[in-house]
Amino acid sequence: MKATERKIGIDLGISDFAITTNDLGETEKHKNPEHLYKAEKKLKKAQRSLSRKQKGGKNRNKSRLVVAKKHEKIANQRKDFLHKLTKKITDENQIIVIETLSSKNLMKNHKLAKSIGDAGWYEFVRQLEYKAEQKGRTIIKADKFYPSCQICSACGHRDGKKLLNIREWECPHCGEYLDRDINASKNLLALAK
Repeated sequence: MKATERKIGIDLGISDFAITTNDLGETEKHKNPEHLYKAEKKLKKAQRSLSRKQKGGKNRNKSRLVVAKKHEKIANQRKDFLHKLTKKITDENQIIVIETLSSKNLMKNHKLAKSIGDAGWYEFVRQLEYKAEQKGRTIIKADKFYPSCQICSACGHRDGKKLLNIREWECPHCGEYLDRDINASKNLLALAK
């Protein structure tokens, strides 16, 4: 791959899968496709049907295959989305800065576990790493405790921890109106310099 001068900061989220800001100042929100949620109704129906079948019967085996195919389809949709997004990011950018998330620890929150598992953050980072290595790109992982959403991207003022429901706020130091995710991606991009 030809070397490029582009840099990008990536913040991962649940409603928006990835929020990216490049060195040209362009910000893009990649929606989370939520494959599991979309297929959940059909999956529940198939699993309910499987649970009613008699153990050891032919119909149970057929029903088991139906459930397995639905799970495989969801997994394939997720992989397809992740491969397309990681290819686009690694093709266009030389330096990629991404936050370090501990998915295992985040999955302990039972209210968010299903959404985090459906998003596939770990697989996204894994794919970014090997594709960047193949293409000669550089990946910078921000420290696990780097406060990317607590620092104002305009003036650098650190405002302290915020609850997850606070998505937008105004910087008390410079008056800049900030979106939590876009601000975090800008702060991650600043680590590339």
